[in-house]
Amino acid sequence: MFYFLRLTLVLLITGFLSTATILLGIFDRHGKQVYRINQFWTWLVLRIAGISLTVRGLENIDPSEQYVFMVNHQSNIDIPVLVQSLANFQLRWIAKKELLWVPLFGWAMWATKHITVNRSDPNDAAKSLERAKQRMAAGISVVVFPEGTRSRNGKLLAFKKGGFLLALQSGKNIVPIIINGSGQLLPSGDWRLRSGMVEVIVEKPIMTATYRASSVRLLSDRVRQAIAAHLRLVGKVSTRDGEPMVTPSVSPALEKRQL
Repeated sequence: MFYFLRLTLVLLITGFLSTATILLGIFDRHGKQVYRINQFWTWLVLRIAGISLTVRGLENIDPSEQYVFMVNHQSNIDIPVLVQSLANFQLRWIAKKELLWVPLFGWAMWATKHITVNRSDPNDAAKSLERAKQRMAAGISVVVFPEGTRSRNGKLLAFKKGGFLLALQSGKNIVPIIINGSGQLLPSGDWRLRSGMVEVIVEKPIMTATYRASSVRLLSDRVRQAIAAHLRLVGKVSTRDGEPMVTPSVSPALEKRQL
């Protein structure tokens, strides 16, 4: 019963804040102001769900710079986790165009000026890279899930090259980010959001200036190795409020940020 009360509260808050985002986003050229609403929404969702974050490596990045953040993808909760973990950055996602048709959520994506791409249309893919470069020129960082979809078993899938081309064409550096534990709290294909802890590791930026367009595979392999080095497929399982909770194995030296 307690779980369904929390779910109802999340849905009500999502509906209200999505509507506010859509209305205000009409007048927000780059979505920078309505993004603040997104930050508040993600904070509430994680708080209500009982999800806490353990973040380390923030000292590796400069909030005044723009980056292409490359992140492993296990769960829909990855997005709120990233928004809260990188709270000093304006973030936009490259996502499939079909998401725009999801009521409220997709419309709010449009209002916040996320970058969508029609994967079946090569011309639209090229246009999406141009839109992403425009966002970055306006002081916005771009988040890319190079796997293109959520992994169902936590293992890394093959990387797509679009995000790497964006980094090379824009001249922005790539920051590998590792998320551990989100797949157990909200697995792909499941709608039951569980309480627990998610670990986020921010790696040092990878300079793209030394790579050429012909070196996309080498750049992709380097990012993949950086993510794989910290990826934990299995954590210690405990419980919170009678629900499953996954606590990644982290050292006391980690920088902790409790929501």
